[in-house]
Amino acid sequence: MSVGTRISGRWHRWLYRGGRPNRVARIMNRAGAIGNATGLARHWVTLEVRGRRTGRLVSFPLVAADYQGQWYLVSMLGEDANWVRNVRAAGGRAVLRHGRRRQVVLQEVEPALRPPIIRRYLRLAPGARPHIPVNRYAPLDDFERIADRVPVFRILR
Repeated sequence: MSVGTRISGRWHRWLYRGGRPNRVARIMNRAGAIGNATGLARHWVTLEVRGRRTGRLVSFPLVAADYQGQWYLVSMLGEDANWVRNVRAAGGRAVLRHGRRRQVVLQEVEPALRPPIIRRYLRLAPGARPHIPVNRYAPLDDFERIADRVPVFRILR
């Protein structure tokens, strides 16, 4: 592992210490949500979902992973990520912005089907790599060990 990779990993872990974004990460996420919503990058999207406590619309910049003709959202921060909790509370109903807004339903994928999707996601989302303890080139067996801790949602229209 190179020095640059170690520093980048520490930086990303610092931004999300305790599984929550700190102030700097929140500012970067806000800017990312605006940029992702434009649709300029193929895999960048902005998820809009009602907050489970406030009821306000909350935006999250995410990377959508394509796998076998389907699109998925993966939680790099695991079960406790706010967007995961909000999506579950909303029954999977959300809005995705990628150039235009569209209503979607997010259907949680069972853990047995997650490993190849998580591997694809790690290849697309370099910022997620410090948070998911498997090398993106590892065999699927390694991903099977963590699949129950990494929520994955299929994007349905």
